[in-house]
Amino acid sequence: MTYSSVVPLAQHLWESTWFVAAVWLLTLLLRKEAARFRYWLWLAASVKFLIPFALLVNTGRHIPVAAAPAAVLRSLPRVAESAAPMTAAVLPAPAQPALPPFLLPGIWLCGFLIAGSSWSRKWRDLRRAVRAATPVTSHLSIGVRLSDSRMEPGVAGIWRQVLLLPRGIADRLTPAQFAAVLTHELSHARRRDNLAMAVHALVETLFWFHPLVWWIRHRLVEERERACDEDVVGRGAAPEVYAEGILSVCRFYVEAPETCASGVTGADLKKRLQEIMTHRIARKLTWTKRLLLASAAMLSVAAPLTIGMLHSPSLRAQSAAAAKFEVASVKRNNSTDARGMSFQTQPGGRLVVTGVPLYILIEWSYGLDIQSVRMSGAPEWSRSERYDIDARAAARAIPADLTARERENRMRPMLRSLLADRFHLVVRAEQKELPVYALTVAKGGVKMEKSDVQEKDCGPDVPCHGFMGGQGRGVHGKAASIADLIGFVENWSDRPMVDRTGLSGLFNMNTDGWVPMRGPGGGSEGLDEPTRPTLFTVFERQLGLKAEPERARVEVYVVERVDRPTEN
Repeated sequence: MTYSSVVPLAQHLWESTWFVAAVWLLTLLLRKEAARFRYWLWLAASVKFLIPFALLVNTGRHIPVAAAPAAVLRSLPRVAESAAPMTAAVLPAPAQPALPPFLLPGIWLCGFLIAGSSWSRKWRDLRRAVRAATPVTSHLSIGVRLSDSRMEPGVAGIWRQVLLLPRGIADRLTPAQFAAVLTHELSHARRRDNLAMAVHALVETLFWFHPLVWWIRHRLVEERERACDEDVVGRGAAPEVYAEGILSVCRFYVEAPETCASGVTGADLKKRLQEIMTHRIARKLTWTKRLLLASAAMLSVAAPLTIGMLHSPSLRAQSAAAAKFEVASVKRNNSTDARGMSFQTQPGGRLVVTGVPLYILIEWSYGLDIQSVRMSGAPEWSRSERYDIDARAAARAIPADLTARERENRMRPMLRSLLADRFHLVVRAEQKELPVYALTVAKGGVKMEKSDVQEKDCGPDVPCHGFMGGQGRGVHGKAASIADLIGFVENWSDRPMVDRTGLSGLFNMNTDGWVPMRGPGGGSEGLDEPTRPTLFTVFERQLGLKAEPERARVEVYVVERVDRPTEN
């Protein structure tokens, strides 16, 4: 099993664990309130294991977003571009080699079969008992059957519920005790507790390896029985009579399987009897705590939906429309001298491009670099035809005191808008699992020196995040990050690269030249040159960084449409 295939599951389990922790804190705050609130909280914690936040985020992306305030739209490109564009959102890499592909799935399948078989066996035993029982006529809201087994009274079934009573129980309890026990069971039926436990049984079967799902089951059963106790006493049953009825059932009958049937003797019986006798039940929820519960419920759903809506195509389109150059000139460059190509982002918000092919403009506008393996679909003429662009942003749209990187990040969405307007460019972004190179720290440790330049010092007078050189000349940067390095050398890599180094800050990077990992057509031509090391050999020897092949989900861009522009 590859590391990248484990990452989504690990992320989901991590989110679910934190969700359970939040529910536990809420139940502590509500420990003196009615048990039904705590019961629903634990049920929500169980259901969370079946609903990844990523599903809600993706749902939010498809929600149409109405026109947003201009200030919000202006901030979106800033937030989106502030992240390193060439790194994938992945967890730190494991130190050990990848596990055999069948090992983890095989272990999970064994646990799944064992947990599923246990649940299935209990369910079959209960169904057999129900079928063997004798139906009787009653005034109750659900069907009643009398059983010859020694199992305690309980509600069986999920959709078609049946109250299963041991034959002769009415003779072993007083009428008042029997009425209290029936009220308890009818409370289970009204609240559909068997359905809730069936959902949790599914969670236990799928996530048998997570200890919290087993802990949640005990909390569910405990609060379920307390909630029914509150209901019985709240409907007028005498606490002493009800407690004596429960003890009589315990004396004569066997407890029902808690996962498949809702009985009367589950959970911590001693603690339940103490609470029944001391009337520590059915406390009303204050308005403050009601508001807290409502806020927590709304936040758990609204937060991932909002994140998805912030990345929705409609809001991105509004953002792109808000981020535009005030004036722009686009002309075809007919010069035959490719060495005259230049690309400048000047203080004050001016972009000056000379003799640059369109595919480079597209890739730069999306935070990619020349020959990026993350961009596909561009026509051949986008590489052969070159263009001159002179564009200016509105006054004060891009302050003059911004660093070069901040200035570029502000101009990228503006260039995307320009390309959409003048070239009719349509690009689709999608997440795709691809072969990648994972950049990690080599065994010998990092060989780069920390830069004397700090991020706060970067500006027009102190350039950062840039490189000189290339495949034959090496990498030379005085103040660059790992994300900058990946973005630069991915031009000569035959796969996307992801950062697993865990390194932050700026470094002084210098290497010798290397053999390209791919040729102009995307292949690996030139790898047989014996006199020059490969790109990653240079990295390991001179930077202390190692690139290992694997698979990971990365963002890729597909050009769906682009036309030649009308010049002005």
